[in-house]
Amino acid sequence: MNPQNLLPRPSLIFLALICGMAMPFSFAPYHHIWLAILSLAGLTWLIQSKHPFITGYSFGFGWFGVGAWWLAPTVHHYGGLPWAIAILVPILMGIIMGLFPAIWVWFCIKITRFNGKPYALLLLLPFSAIIMEWLRGHVFTGLPWTSIGNLTLGSPASAWLSVFGVYGMAFLPVLMAVSLAFLWQKNQRKFASLAIIICIIFIYFAPVIPQLETPEHRVALVQPNIPQDQRWDAKFLQQSIQHLAQLSEKEAANVDLIIWPEAAIPFFLERNPNWQHWLHTQMSSWEIFVLFGGLKLFTDTNASQNGLYLFEPQAANTTQNIKKQALGNQSASKQFVGKHHLVPFGEYIPSWLPWLRKIGPDIADFTPASDNGILTASISQFGSLICYESLFPEEARQRVQAGANVLVVVTNDAWYGHSPAAWQHFQASQARAVETGRYVLRAGNTGISAIIAPDGQVTHTAPWWTSAVITGTYRTSNVTTLYQAWGNSPAFILFGILMTWLLLFRKRSDHI
Repeated sequence: MNPQNLLPRPSLIFLALICGMAMPFSFAPYHHIWLAILSLAGLTWLIQSKHPFITGYSFGFGWFGVGAWWLAPTVHHYGGLPWAIAILVPILMGIIMGLFPAIWVWFCIKITRFNGKPYALLLLLPFSAIIMEWLRGHVFTGLPWTSIGNLTLGSPASAWLSVFGVYGMAFLPVLMAVSLAFLWQKNQRKFASLAIIICIIFIYFAPVIPQLETPEHRVALVQPNIPQDQRWDAKFLQQSIQHLAQLSEKEAANVDLIIWPEAAIPFFLERNPNWQHWLHTQMSSWEIFVLFGGLKLFTDTNASQNGLYLFEPQAANTTQNIKKQALGNQSASKQFVGKHHLVPFGEYIPSWLPWLRKIGPDIADFTPASDNGILTASISQFGSLICYESLFPEEARQRVQAGANVLVVVTNDAWYGHSPAAWQHFQASQARAVETGRYVLRAGNTGISAIIAPDGQVTHTAPWWTSAVITGTYRTSNVTTLYQAWGNSPAFILFGILMTWLLLFRKRSDHI
């Protein structure tokens, strides 16, 4: 049954758009994974037409454009853009990001028709989805938002993220969807049935995430729930910082570490010595390690960075402090690492669009960091991931390669309001935990703050949009997962083998 014989082009476009619009509801906070399977199955059926590119483009626009509706109020309220332009932002997102599914399905159809074998598309769509997802994470500075591999989280299959990573695991949901679509096609039914059996076996034999036996450390994640319109308002500065200190002081005697969210100190400490002294006095009285998001000004270059500070109690690890002073570090009691992967149009204006500064004057102008992202304390080697960069598996992998035995994500998702964006962002942190075999300590201004175990499960959290302190334990890890060791290479090798086979061993045919 071929849709080109049943549906006119407008109907193909409309149905593909509906399938794409359903995709965001398969991710957090909805978790209707079955919707993704049905949507991708519908896409598989629809692209077997005369118009695979436009069909795939419509699907992508629905997924990334309509699904990113929350960008409009975000850039209007907090980016200073007028509504007329703000509404165009998610539309532009759909126009650009829709190219990835469009090229993906067009490529698959072309190769399938060239190969001519009935099972070619069944193999090609799932394995080429890996490449499509990888490209999404790299082209145009990368935006792997709602990665298909995240659909495996919360299922036994999620353990495979430690082997193939989030890009590589895109093949499993797509294979399940394509198999479902082909069950309805007589000449494909036996291949589809075999593929479903393979999926079941693959899930059943998922690897076991090892239990860590290192000493436990107690941590307090501070979620102050400061409204976004007050965080950067000088009138509320004293109130906000004192609120953070009060929440922390209640737990300081019971934990080894306190973490404040991204830009908890929303000014340059270098220009505010009084506040710097006040913070030093407060934190010194707690006599524990404190990680807090803040801004840093490099006075020699006038460059600024958004990043993470580590305050060390003076009594802690004296030998280490002396060593740092000898190496010329900034301060024995306060380390800093900056954000590496900045948000385009949010934290900087691309050099090829200088005119945008006139439209969005409130867009920040940060410099990407070149450090290794590691903050060293006697209790842990903290790998820092600041907000947006937690979306990128390569960033977490680099932190672990530099020596991180626990990952720390600090974020401020108040930008997204009560939209599903914050939950979609949170899923990325769960994937980073499984990929690296590390605990992830995630502190958000309004949430979602949580302690995430190496198997991706949330061990401690608090309600979203509430003022709270999440206390719990974590363990350091020196585990090297297969993904950590090999990265995306195994997935690329498998795709390369498949492509070589499809191109060399083909059967001429005019039909799929």
